[in-house]
Amino acid sequence: MLDVQTKIFVAGHRGLVGSALVRALERNGHMNIIVRTRSELDLMDPEAVQFFFQTEKPQVVIDAAAKVGGIMANIQAPADFIFQNLQIQNNLIHGAYKNGVKKFVFLGSSCIYPRLSQQPMKEEYFMTGPLEPTNEAYAIAKIAGINMCQSYNKQYGTDFISLMPTNIYGFQDNFSLETGHALQAMMHRFHKAKMEQVPFITLWGSGEVYREFMFSDDAADAILFLANNYSGSEIVNIGTGVDVQIKELAEIIKRVVGYQGEIQWDLTKPEGMPRKLMDVQKLNNLGWKHTRSLEEGIIQTYKWFLENAACNVSVN
Repeated sequence: MLDVQTKIFVAGHRGLVGSALVRALERNGHMNIIVRTRSELDLMDPEAVQFFFQTEKPQVVIDAAAKVGGIMANIQAPADFIFQNLQIQNNLIHGAYKNGVKKFVFLGSSCIYPRLSQQPMKEEYFMTGPLEPTNEAYAIAKIAGINMCQSYNKQYGTDFISLMPTNIYGFQDNFSLETGHALQAMMHRFHKAKMEQVPFITLWGSGEVYREFMFSDDAADAILFLANNYSGSEIVNIGTGVDVQIKELAEIIKRVVGYQGEIQWDLTKPEGMPRKLMDVQKLNNLGWKHTRSLEEGIIQTYKWFLENAACNVSVN
């Protein structure tokens, strides 16, 4: 499906996963990659998206465009999360169908699973219980995208697949203290504390919940593998199949950053689902397995942060 001449549109190419996808495609020798900045193409504008499809005629679309954020951002702006994500994915999925795109790859999220899902989360646990309230609006938008891909496959015979990545981190991420995801915001907080030589930092929650993390370049490799080797309406998890307690994650980041102070935990703050571990047996059985360790990925990410983002992120 994806030979080096295939015309591939990566939506959201400046983001965490989108930029990793472009790097992976370039490493693999692809020479026909289409990207657009937000100023060049507003994905929330249906007429602009339709015109783009009609003029560029991509053969494959990978939808890595989304409004994303951590717990605080999701709590403060649920309307933005559901409206913007629905609008973007509706325009892209329908535009792909109307213009004969041969393969559409929709990227969902592990938050589509029930808050108290059995662990590890198998694909068949999807839609079997209530969602986590702190990111419900975002999750509902992603669930709608999954159903839309399935519906277009059923009615129109399209080849639209839905992949569910675990928590992703890596280069070109949002390291904001206010809106970044847990690992990224934590890295920024430790770095700031180290630079300011403060004696302790306070992190949200108890630190006792578990999360799974995957380096963005590994996730991109898995996505491209599935784009080449999977067709079907059933969702496929993307992850490592290994999780870590948030307290342990904090200690790893503290060690990598070189912060010497103490960690305190604010038990009054929310911390989301008790555990979010992906079952990746389906992905492994298809022939792909991750190789990079969490600490190795964090070391690479912190190096990128120091070289590219440390002077440009908010420190308030």
